[in-house]
Amino acid sequence: MPLDPQLKDMLAFIESAGYPPMEEGTPAAARQGFRVMAVDMVKPEDVVPVGSVEELTVPGGAGERDARLYKPEGDGPWPTLVYLHGGGFVVGDLDTHDQTCRRICRDADIAVLSVDYRLAPEDPFPAGLEDALTATEWAAAHLADLGGDDRLAVGGDSAGGNLSAVVAQHLGDVLAAQMLIYPATDGVGDYPSKTENGEGLFLTAKMMQWFSDHYVPADTDLAAELHRIAPMHGDHSEVAPALVVTAEFDPLRDEGEAYAEALRAAGVTVEQVRYDGMIHGFVDMGPFSAAAADAVEDMNKRFGALLRR
Repeated sequence: MPLDPQLKDMLAFIESAGYPPMEEGTPAAARQGFRVMAVDMVKPEDVVPVGSVEELTVPGGAGERDARLYKPEGDGPWPTLVYLHGGGFVVGDLDTHDQTCRRICRDADIAVLSVDYRLAPEDPFPAGLEDALTATEWAAAHLADLGGDDRLAVGGDSAGGNLSAVVAQHLGDVLAAQMLIYPATDGVGDYPSKTENGEGLFLTAKMMQWFSDHYVPADTDLAAELHRIAPMHGDHSEVAPALVVTAEFDPLRDEGEAYAEALRAAGVTVEQVRYDGMIHGFVDMGPFSAAAADAVEDMNKRFGALLRR
């Protein structure tokens, strides 16, 4: 399919604004720019309604981390999803993914615990992963206080999909499902989509390298740590059933689909869906594209069904 026309218009608008590419600025500037689109542009009347939202803290790898619990309307119990936001391990927070979590909560009819893990370069690998693992283990022990149902899942978009996949490899025995939205699964692999979709489509090859340079310290022992940085190189056996979502015009498309195949080869139940005409980041782009909004609703409902299967 061709690129969704409304997303094409959005990309043209971003380019016409004249802002320098993210990789040419500082992490602080990147975070501010991301919040402008994901937070500041959200009108009060456009906030997705859910039953309740609670601010809380959860244990992290080096102290407490802020978190936000979303519950659907109506009476529970509900399964719980620990959500890990995207942003290349450098940008993003509870607020930038507030609407995303609200939509998952509403469409999938599940409780969502969004965790504010530590970001690079201030806290590079493995800080964010340690926060994700610790918070998910805590959630497993406190499901009665979260969704109330005994089913727990982990999920996230992009970098959050990477963290979720690694968490699932470590905690497969306590998870009922995983939701991997255009996940970064193999930063060292060579995939055609990285070249085909590496420029002009929101996430670029240069931006991905900038994220990686901040996230992975230069002195990291890749031979020892690659399985925790790139889940494609981890143990795929005995992990929870997965929904793996990809976008046609995303540089991460091929590695996400390759990861789905690796899970299947290991005997894992996998539902893999590619949304044609979409780009990386489409889960945040419903306000700009009707097709993106439809894809997000479909994705969320698919995950709700998988988690209850």
